[in-house]
Amino acid sequence: MDLAEIWRVMRRRWYVLLPGLLLTAALIAGVYLLVPMEYRSQSTVTLLNSKKATVAFDGNPFLSTQASLTGMADGLARNLNSDDSKADLKAQGLTGVYEAKIADNAQGPFMWLSVTGTDQAAVLKSDQVFTAYAEKRLQEFQAQQSVQPEAMIRMATIVPPQKPEAQTKTRLQYLIMAGALGFVLSLVAPVIVEARRRKAESPGRRRPAPGGADTGGSEPSAGPDGAAGTAGAAGSADPTATMALKVLPASAAYRSSGSP
Repeated sequence: MDLAEIWRVMRRRWYVLLPGLLLTAALIAGVYLLVPMEYRSQSTVTLLNSKKATVAFDGNPFLSTQASLTGMADGLARNLNSDDSKADLKAQGLTGVYEAKIADNAQGPFMWLSVTGTDQAAVLKSDQVFTAYAEKRLQEFQAQQSVQPEAMIRMATIVPPQKPEAQTKTRLQYLIMAGALGFVLSLVAPVIVEARRRKAESPGRRRPAPGGADTGGSEPSAGPDGAAGTAGAAGSADPTATMALKVLPASAAYRSSGSP
């Protein structure tokens, strides 16, 4: 079946195609309403060396960087993503889904703190809570190890929590999948209906003879002089064939006796 034939089938079976397209439109609208728009806010922070370690650099922490700061950033991110931290953040009013990780392509101890949710105002507030909690956890880590305040690693906010931005990727994916599925099913339905109709109207299908008789059985056997075979072949068309079969043997016997 080529494209031209498919087009003709669609035009002929429009009453099957149209409801499918309407259902597809309804499916897309349902997905649009049921899948909410998500928003994301993100902040960027960095870990700085302690005041004691920056004395040789005139107190400038940005001139003093160590590999240990990146390791500390990785450990802090893992702790912020733990179940205990999730419970603490939830108690402080954080909503949505949050994530802490080392910034992509970072050349230092830079971290991304992001929150995703469906309410813009709640997402921004949650990201602010998350950023403040990260600094608090950093201080608690060091306090548990009895680190002196002058030797503690510090945190600085490079980019504060940003205005939440719409995340359309997930929603768009669902809309595309719903539309594609509905459109394909709408095109397949008329083809299936057309194929079933053609199969039902195929001339090769066997139909019963009028009157309920089935003439497609065994062939008639040949009788004397081949007459029985001829009569049997014509029996289905001539209702007097039975009388011919009965009379023929009597006449043949009369001629064989020599009577005029």
